[in-house]
Amino acid sequence: MLFNDVIGLPHIKNHLTTTADRNRIPHAQLFTGQPGSGSLPMAIAYAQYILCKNTGGENDDPEARSCNMKFRNFSHPDLHFAFPVAANDKIKKHPVSSHFLEEWRSFLSHNPYGSLYDWYQKLGIENKQGQISVHEAQDILKSLSLKSYEGGFKVMIIWMPEKLNIAASNKLLKLIEEPPNSTVFILVAEDEEQIIQTIRSRCQSLHFPPLSEADISAALQERENCDVGLAKKLAHQANGDYTKAIHLLKKDSSDEQFEAWFISWVRSAFKAKGNKTTILELVSWSEELAALNRETQKSFLLYCIDFFRQSLLMNYKAKHLVYLEPSTEKFKLENFAPFIHGNNIMEITEALETAIYHIERNGNSKIILTDLSIKLTRFLHKKAA
Repeated sequence: MLFNDVIGLPHIKNHLTTTADRNRIPHAQLFTGQPGSGSLPMAIAYAQYILCKNTGGENDDPEARSCNMKFRNFSHPDLHFAFPVAANDKIKKHPVSSHFLEEWRSFLSHNPYGSLYDWYQKLGIENKQGQISVHEAQDILKSLSLKSYEGGFKVMIIWMPEKLNIAASNKLLKLIEEPPNSTVFILVAEDEEQIIQTIRSRCQSLHFPPLSEADISAALQERENCDVGLAKKLAHQANGDYTKAIHLLKKDSSDEQFEAWFISWVRSAFKAKGNKTTILELVSWSEELAALNRETQKSFLLYCIDFFRQSLLMNYKAKHLVYLEPSTEKFKLENFAPFIHGNNIMEITEALETAIYHIERNGNSKIILTDLSIKLTRFLHKKAA
């Protein structure tokens, strides 16, 4: 993958190529960006730039062209990957990244902007918590202790280092601080606060902004043959996430179902005040969602946080920042927005984030979601200050 294949972000591309050209490559870097911002494609393009010492053009020497060929299917011997995995039908015990390289290369070839949830769907482990385990850390130590296959750099890309467990983090700490000669670590994260401080402090950080609407629109037109009007609309709704734009274009986004669940939820919560019958509706709603896999539950609750924030922006007349366009009949965002204000948004957000936290730690989903629903009935009836 070349820098030209990465959407937008010219200032980051310039920074990375300049440091590589000047032979000032940090031994450990942390790329942080929201889903769909291009941090993983950028890491792969940077690795290719380092290992192949070229721009990927036709005028490169035969050795460079051979190196580029190996990158086309992400199989260069000096490029290593580590990413969250869990046991599935194929691997029953001690799963590590090397067991899933075929699926990983297919995932990258299909959409290198894919999210963690997309990856879990690829592996069929949506109801499990993927992690980077101590067994993975041992594999990393082993692979990086070997000499470079082509005599140059070795690059280790760790995707979603937030999923490193404590044992794995401690095992890798010394290696990241003092890696073998000509070894480069690139950690690609979404939330750097979830990475232990001792690892963060040993990495040079690079933050990725959300992609611009213009860049997403241009990519949709060029790569997906999308017409200009639709591309602009999808780019606005994507909120800087190219993968979300692709899902919206192909109509395989979960947002439509999430919207239906959300609207059913808030309508029941509004009616529940002083209405015992409606409480049963909320319990039934909680049971329906509790039957889903945990990754879907977490994704839905994140969608809810986003929906409430968009409603707050609408309420406070920041309509130019609102990208959400509900399609449900008889539901208007401008009518719902006045109920979300400064006097309840913090409590709503905190309750949703707490629910996500407990679901991640395998709490009883039915109890968590029922408790959240009852809290919501109180928050929605709070008056603005």
